[in-house]
Amino acid sequence: MLRSLRIENFALVDELELEFGVGLNVLTGETGAGKSIILDAIDAVLGGKVSSRVIRTGTSRTVVEGTFCVNPSLAAWLGEQEIDLIDENLLIISREISTSGNNVRSRSRINGVLVNRQVMHDLRGRVVEITAQGQNVLVGQSAQVRDWLDSYGGEKILAARNQVASAFAAYQQVHTALEARRTSERERLQQLDLLTYQVKELGDANLGDADELEQLQQERDRLTHVVDLQQMSYQVYQALYQSDGDTPTVTDLLGDSENTLTDMVEYDSHLTPLLDLIRDAQTAVVEVARQINAYGEALEADPQRLEEVEERIRELKLIIRKYGPTLADAIAHYHRISAELAALTDSEQSVEALEKQEKQAFDTLNDACLELTKLRQAAARDFESSLVRELKPLAMDKVQFQVAIEPVAPTPTGADKITFMFSPNPGEPLQPLSETASGGEMSRFLLALKACFSQVDTPATMVFDEIDVGVSGRVAQAIADKLYQLGQTRQVLCVTHQPLVAAMADKHFNVMKQVVNPSQSQKNHNHGDERTVVRVTALEQLEQRRQELAQLAGGKSAQDAIAFADSLLNQAQSQRNGKKPQKSRK
Repeated sequence: MLRSLRIENFALVDELELEFGVGLNVLTGETGAGKSIILDAIDAVLGGKVSSRVIRTGTSRTVVEGTFCVNPSLAAWLGEQEIDLIDENLLIISREISTSGNNVRSRSRINGVLVNRQVMHDLRGRVVEITAQGQNVLVGQSAQVRDWLDSYGGEKILAARNQVASAFAAYQQVHTALEARRTSERERLQQLDLLTYQVKELGDANLGDADELEQLQQERDRLTHVVDLQQMSYQVYQALYQSDGDTPTVTDLLGDSENTLTDMVEYDSHLTPLLDLIRDAQTAVVEVARQINAYGEALEADPQRLEEVEERIRELKLIIRKYGPTLADAIAHYHRISAELAALTDSEQSVEALEKQEKQAFDTLNDACLELTKLRQAAARDFESSLVRELKPLAMDKVQFQVAIEPVAPTPTGADKITFMFSPNPGEPLQPLSETASGGEMSRFLLALKACFSQVDTPATMVFDEIDVGVSGRVAQAIADKLYQLGQTRQVLCVTHQPLVAAMADKHFNVMKQVVNPSQSQKNHNHGDERTVVRVTALEQLEQRRQELAQLAGGKSAQDAIAFADSLLNQAQSQRNGKKPQKSRK
């Protein structure tokens, strides 16, 4: 239930706070007084579409805040969103709208937590349902009519609809794969030939080590310079260990140095570490000489191996030019196209296999659609009876109504086209509601529709924007009674011009425009000398209500209009008490 609404700098509202009550809350006022602005503010705080026009002239920031009472299901949803409740189980929804240059910025919060548009969309349908004459066009839209019927049908239909959606997604997936295979078969065969050739070429190349080319190039250099390497290794050996001439070797020089240091250590033991280093160096030089000598003796020319290496290098360079730029890239390409080739040649993905899968998926979808249709047909019969029952007290006791369900191609929401068929007069054939009903009949139909939904799980607050336009007299009284009945099970907010409806209100608000000086405005923004503002007054006193109803009925507070207002209030009280109305006082 909407407990309160706070509005700041919204359209013609400078600052306003409203406290709503249980039952039927009515807003009245002259045409253009700003009643719809209040409903626009409710729509805005619940995430409705807004533009810079909602920001009051002369300001750059609008704030709308609604406080709601929380029921158990709403509390559970808030828990899922990890949003804590406030004291007394209250839900505070706020929206700030501001401008910066040509940009409009909007931020929504739930109990102080910043939330995105999707969360607000999910929350909206849980707290408030807004009905206006603009919904007339919706009754002609098969998708909206279908959603209404499914909502009325409850959990069974919604669960069956989810099954259809899943089955349709599965069918669409395999159908798309089949169509893609059929339309791209030529491309697939061409790609198959190309990949087969490339995989064979790369496979025959026996690619494995990404460093193979560098290793082969080093081996080629070694095989090409065998003689040079032999000579140089012998030169190193001679220099280190065994010289053919009189020139001392490194080991000779290290030996002489060792002898000298040995003599020196006898006089100064601090030189012992240096002696150890000389001995280690001599051992290392001897080991290097041994290994370099073995290396030179092992070298031998191998023309055949050199030719093999050069051939392999040429082969790898060709592979790199085609699939590189490096050997590692070529190897990665080989692994990738091998997987692509396997996918293209997978027998399970043949056209025949996909056709079989498509048929199975379609059969599953068709069965799910048939089950959903049966549930809709059952719900439609119950809905027809319920709606006619709600329409009869609204001066439509001879009305005929039928939910027509026609088969169509399967969709994610089933295989049904649903149309509301309507005949308000006996002897007239059923025709589509959107093409047949007058404005007054459509108003009563929408009200009866919402009354039907009130019997199932609906938000605790229902908003009606001039639902009684186009009706008068007995029909207006019937609408007033129906709105009051709805207010017995949930909160109802209604904008009306009908005194009969206003008289039934549990709480009555008067909306008016005033032209004020800046000093009189609750928010003084110094914009010009005079400003137009919207004011809302809660009519708590009986005399206030008498005057307002007189204005609605007669346009002036003449004695006859006051008498009529008294009769309306007397009649409304009798309606509440279930008694016949008493004669109004003169």
